[in-house]
Amino acid sequence: MDLGLKDRVYVVTGATRGLGHAAARELLADGAKVVVSGRDAASAADAAAKLGPGAVGVAADNADPEAPARLIGAAREHFGAFDGILVSVGGPPPGFAADNTDEQWTAAFESVFLGAVRLARAAAAELGEGGAIGFVLSGSVYEPIGGLTISNGLRPGLAGFAKSLADELGPRGIRVVGLLPSRIETGRVRELDGRSADPEATRAANEARIPLRRYGTPEEFGRTAAFLLSPAASYLTGIMVPVDGGMRSGF
Repeated sequence: MDLGLKDRVYVVTGATRGLGHAAARELLADGAKVVVSGRDAASAADAAAKLGPGAVGVAADNADPEAPARLIGAAREHFGAFDGILVSVGGPPPGFAADNTDEQWTAAFESVFLGAVRLARAAAAELGEGGAIGFVLSGSVYEPIGGLTISNGLRPGLAGFAKSLADELGPRGIRVVGLLPSRIETGRVRELDGRSADPEATRAANEARIPLRRYGTPEEFGRTAAFLLSPAASYLTGIMVPVDGGMRSGF
């Protein structure tokens, strides 16, 4: 299936590793050009080099108010266009309501929530008909995850913002979608499993709750993201897509 991605240009934040990197790789595989960002300049450059000539790395912290203009400007400077953005950020620190500090909440709000809002607003101002804005959120949008209280607090609010933005931008032909990963085989998930007394037992218990009985791969997530951002998904907007092997109960 041709996704219509050839020579389209996307910004993918948090793309030096994990889900953002996987999404950037799949976009490139289908012919897109990608600006990948990370907090560290060397890591961003290294990630782009590994992805190939259709990628360029830019140092940008999602919490930085100047980041949106820098990233969109890089897309236009290097590739001459800007067709969409996938906002991916590292997960907030784990912890419970009694453990997480005000400083952790504030830092996570600046990066996970307000940073994503700024990026989406800037993208909306620059995109034309056929543009797409994607958010990498979490299964916690539908069901809180134990030990991830900050994520449980912020992700659902960002999903609400995404839906509001989809309604506002729809008349301009700009789509907004969210992806809700759960147990995908990334360093973040391995770290969370490793915090338990028996990581192997924790993984086995998690897999038993997944109808497909396994963790997902970054490639599977990346292919989903590439499709949702592509012209092939031109009538999909305002939706939250679980990428979770069937973990979410209900429709």
